[in-house]
Amino acid sequence: MKLTVIVASNRAAAGVYADEAGPILSSGFVQAGFEVDGPHVVGDGEPVGRALQAAVDDGSDVVVTSGGTGLTSTDRTPEMTRAIIDREVAGVAEAIRIHGLGLYGQSSGTPMAMLSRGIAGVAGTTFIVNLAGSKGAARDGLAVLLPVLPHIVDQIHDGDH
Repeated sequence: MKLTVIVASNRAAAGVYADEAGPILSSGFVQAGFEVDGPHVVGDGEPVGRALQAAVDDGSDVVVTSGGTGLTSTDRTPEMTRAIIDREVAGVAEAIRIHGLGLYGQSSGTPMAMLSRGIAGVAGTTFIVNLAGSKGAARDGLAVLLPVLPHIVDQIHDGDH
């Protein structure tokens, strides 16, 4: 499966600091056997939308974003994602937030996980999911996504239930 990692961060895109979440995601997905493109670091807002559309157009089976899901005026990744997807898969985003909160003992958790506005959905035959832009959110995303991504991609391609 082809997977693209997109990091939405104005500061990382400007070289103010090095993003740490994108490499965690890319490494985790490579270790799980995915063909990974990225991480691609772009600014928040329209650059994320362009990167998402490019990944869909390039035939990625899965696109995972990191960052741009918070409450500031520049956090626009969910809006850019919503403009591209055909239908939402709310349960995936909810599961990632629950895991991040540590409610079931699967992670140490942080109350900040509930502040992520990340969404998940399907654009054509591409599954897109937004993660918050921290190392912890990357690890939580991997924990939730790795067991279900093969089934999600199979279902998007009309596989059997």
